Amino acid sequence: MPLRGSPAALLPLCLLCLPAGLPLRGPRYHGRYAGLVPALQVDLWQPSSTSYIAEGTITDLRVPHNASQILLPALQQANIQYTILISDLQKAVEKQTGRTSQRNRRSLPAYNYEVYHSLDEIQGWMHHLNKTHSDLIHMFSVGKSYEGRPLFVLKLGKRSQPYKKAVWIDCGIHAREWIGPAFCQWFVKEALQTYQTDPAMSKMLTQLYFYIMPVLNVDGYQFSWTNDRFWRKTRSKNSRFRCHGVDANRNWKVKWCDEGASIHPCDDTYCGPFPESEPEVKAVAHFLRKHRKQIKAYLSFHAYAQMLLYPYSYKYATIPNFSCVESAAYNAVNALQSAYGIRYRYGPASSTLYVSSGSSMDWAYKNGIPYAFAFELRDTGHFGFLLPETLIKPTCTETMLAVKNITLHLLKKCH
Repeated sequence: MPLRGSPAALLPLCLLCLPAGLPLRGPRYHGRYAGLVPALQVDLWQPSSTSYIAEGTITDLRVPHNASQILLPALQQANIQYTILISDLQKAVEKQTGRTSQRNRRSLPAYNYEVYHSLDEIQGWMHHLNKTHSDLIHMFSVGKSYEGRPLFVLKLGKRSQPYKKAVWIDCGIHAREWIGPAFCQWFVKEALQTYQTDPAMSKMLTQLYFYIMPVLNVDGYQFSWTNDRFWRKTRSKNSRFRCHGVDANRNWKVKWCDEGASIHPCDDTYCGPFPESEPEVKAVAHFLRKHRKQIKAYLSFHAYAQMLLYPYSYKYATIPNFSCVESAAYNAVNALQSAYGIRYRYGPASSTLYVSSGSSMDWAYKNGIPYAFAFELRDTGHFGFLLPETLIKPTCTETMLAVKNITLHLLKKCH
């Protein structure tokens, strides 16, 4: 059961991912409510770590059904406001993973961009495009994941000149944020379908290359389909603990394992034993380092919060090219809003969302990529990580406007 509320304060909860239960929006216990209920295991959805929870902040968490029977009366007794967001989470999960609906997801010529796809389906789609659109697409691997899966990237663009600037786009750093990979696929679809009729897309594909990685955390994404829909991290094994995985967005070599990251292997924001410990992070970092002179923008897609974030994440400070990046963000969120009226907040990640160290966006910026952005796509918590498939199309349509806006901004000189 996902549940939401505005905390006063709560008693310590063990933060472990659990089988699908009850998502809930609400506060976290400690202090004066200690002893109110026994310690409960919860899966924290927003924010990503207990260190971000303070009085007055909204907290979204998932609790198993049996625990909700203890927690809800306790919240009422303590006069803490909460809202149940999804009462039957298991049913919602099954609907998305296709267990309750037999639909043909695999037919490649009629590939459905308005449903979520498994890793096998996404990789099959990539192979198919590589064969059928060889004039615009080149597929390659930057390495292998912890469990040995290839880390595929699509290079998209017209081979119009020997050297072109490039934009890197990745999705699926966090396994459970399925709308990310859905957008990466949507972006490729739109590019292929419109570049001959849309002057803006034609300009983008003529003057730039796009490196698109639909699923960065391939092992985690696969696990979110087969074992735990709300898995976030990679799947690497820890020699001292039974807990698996590292937060692939806390594992980059920029202020590594500082504020907003955890040193505890069982935490969702575990930074890993050392920077780039995860083969997925190491492989992408190596590719970006190698192409740092060519790549002018880094775009990473997450969920959920409806935000467009730029550096820094790890500190409260203004980036040197703030005015250029700020104007790109401002124009992008306005373009996005023009589609369906959905408002995005934008600004430096540290002050707009929260302070976090070891993020890919900060790393990209520190390594010479002047435009580094992280999108937090829909929604603001009603569906959380279970954004319905009916919202894939509007979410991707509006996000496409923002990405095109940022890309065209790159092609202009900004002083």
